[in-house]
Amino acid sequence: MAVALALCLGVGAWPVLDALGVLSDTGDPISFDQGGATAPTPMTEGGGRRPAVAAGASEVLMPTGPAAAFTVAATVPEDGSKIAVTTLRGRKSGFTGRVWVWAPPQYKDPAYARSGFPVLIALPGGAGYPVNYWMGTDLKLEASIARWSREGRSLPFILAMPVLNPRPDTGGLYWDASDIPGQPKMGTWLTEDVPDLVRANFRTLKSRDGWAIMGSSTGGFAGLKSVLQKPHRFKAALVSGPDLVPDSRLWAGHEQQKRENDPTVLAPALIRAKGPDVYLAFQVGTVGSDARTRPKVEDFVRTYTKGPIRTRLSVIQGGGHNARTYVPNMADAGLIQWISAHMRGPVPAP
Repeated sequence: MAVALALCLGVGAWPVLDALGVLSDTGDPISFDQGGATAPTPMTEGGGRRPAVAAGASEVLMPTGPAAAFTVAATVPEDGSKIAVTTLRGRKSGFTGRVWVWAPPQYKDPAYARSGFPVLIALPGGAGYPVNYWMGTDLKLEASIARWSREGRSLPFILAMPVLNPRPDTGGLYWDASDIPGQPKMGTWLTEDVPDLVRANFRTLKSRDGWAIMGSSTGGFAGLKSVLQKPHRFKAALVSGPDLVPDSRLWAGHEQQKRENDPTVLAPALIRAKGPDVYLAFQVGTVGSDARTRPKVEDFVRTYTKGPIRTRLSVIQGGGHNARTYVPNMADAGLIQWISAHMRGPVPAP
């Protein structure tokens, strides 16, 4: 009917109908388990176009199943790629929530039909419920990663964007992306159930070299804490304007568990253990609340950059505590390049 209407109104009506949602495929079923973009040249740490560490066939994990019921949530206007959503019933955490996913255009390239892709779990600030704001095309995270990967400035990451908290933010209530006693196990949800969902439905990599987390504010804390807590699962984090210590009021009466989720406790423990190596990229602005966060981030970097903890810090002059500051600076400051250089990317078929 939409096509017939467009033909009746004329070719020029097509963009108008699309903008009004008449031609939208939002809500339609979608599967990513298929092969159809030009391969980027893998990045090196210095930003050149020499091959970076790439994943061979033995590193590739084909989709394990069972397939999730994904539906289209949005279309990236720059390239037509799809952001999808599903409801995940976490087998390990017992928590049920929504997860949005996006695959880079290279994922459909037949040359990569047997290649595994790295995964970046993107976590929002604020309530992080009922949506994860990274799934919105206005912030251009997906479009930026697609462009950066074409330009050889980033690996072509699969994005997984779960809800961060189990309920709306009421009076500053949040769960610190942790398994707080007596509460939904949000730590297990984010670091085990969500990766299991991605492995079930996408071609990924077996080792931690294919897994990283990014986040802003409370999501930045979640990414930092999770990588330090589970370095055997994740290799890198890119955190923006992050909280640095757990401070949910739900920790009351659970001080030992709180310490087990504290980056200032986890970092020295990883240093004492002598690894494995993790790569932590920080960015923070100089305006608003980021101005207050900056000294704490600088102190964290100064204190814990040793042994297996490798860091990079970008201070964004004039930047505020918001995603529109953080997304472009991921590439402008070389942070996504640095993360990519220490991870594994897909290898096209010869």
